[in-house]
Amino acid sequence: MQVPVKITVDEDTKEYKISVGTPPCSSLIIKEAGIEKGSSSPKTDKVADLKIEQIIKIAKMKEDSLLGKTLKEKIKEVIGTCRSMGILVEGKPSVDAVKEINEGNFDKEIKEEKTEISAEELKELEEEKKKLAKEMEERREEFLSTAKQIISKMEGKERGLIKAKLVEAEIPAVIIEELLPVEAKPEEEAKPGAEKAPEKKEEAKPEKK
Repeated sequence: MQVPVKITVDEDTKEYKISVGTPPCSSLIIKEAGIEKGSSSPKTDKVADLKIEQIIKIAKMKEDSLLGKTLKEKIKEVIGTCRSMGILVEGKPSVDAVKEINEGNFDKEIKEEKTEISAEELKELEEEKKKLAKEMEERREEFLSTAKQIISKMEGKERGLIKAKLVEAEIPAVIIEELLPVEAKPEEEAKPGAEKAPEKKEEAKPEKK
């Protein structure tokens, strides 16, 4: 994993200090979730699920760079990043997970600073990830079918109008760009048969005597 590195050099003594930081919060989440990247449509597509212990682990690793004053506040910051990546927490959307934290449902785990999960829980998360992937693929097929129908019905209309209709139908931006690519700008080329502009001839310079 890539980590931020800071090198401080004293110009007079030439002494230097190297400080190695921790990876970004999103990178730690990706590692814990065992995925390659977050969701491109986090509102609709969820790509993984994390246990509260894993969230606590990330919050403790990033505690020096998070804004929260308490561990509980820092945990909620990490969950906020999960939200933007399409990752569930304890099988729930991030908003519901934060609500449960505020209600004290995970006070025991937070107080004990639990950061480990069992092999059985890890297996459950893997099964949940496969389930989410299957649901996401089924949802993608539905979106594709709806989008293709809209594009077919609006054939010949301006791209902007078609895109607006797709957005209205809540088709994810990724699928819109896939089915409705941005129109390439026409190259400024001379039209066939058009006369070329006459080349400028250099005037003969008078010879020096």
